[in-house]
Amino acid sequence: MFKKILFCTDFSDDSHHAFIYALHLAKAHRSKLLILHVLHEPLHSERLAAYLSEEKLEELNASQMDDVHKEIKINYLQKMKGFDNYRVLLLRGEPFLKILQTVKKESVHLIVMGTHGRSGLDHILFGSTAERVVRKSTCPVMTVRLPGKKFKMP
Repeated sequence: MFKKILFCTDFSDDSHHAFIYALHLAKAHRSKLLILHVLHEPLHSERLAAYLSEEKLEELNASQMDDVHKEIKINYLQKMKGFDNYRVLLLRGEPFLKILQTVKKESVHLIVMGTHGRSGLDHILFGSTAERVVRKSTCPVMTVRLPGKKFKMP
């Protein structure tokens, strides 16, 4: 049913918990598991480029990519126990847009992602990548919250 599953991570505890679902679904459906992390471009990246040489910017980017690869290896790849039908995708940009572009480009059948469950002012200021993906996705989206987080009625 799900030939390709896209697991999106921001390396939060919510994402780590959602990975368990993504991996089990990929195994159960013999799916390809795409592991995606989007490096959000900082608002000050253009200003930073004005102060650093191109060489230093490339070093900074390479270092950042190395850190992300290590995180993926530690948090996900080492936990796959023989599952090898996967691919890691690292992109730069606005997370929800890159997720939706990946869905289209890779013909994804299911998205699995954690959700922080922000509310109130936090939600107004930061929005929700998961909410945006759910609203705009052309395929089903499974959002996973950490157990024990309680919803408080406003």
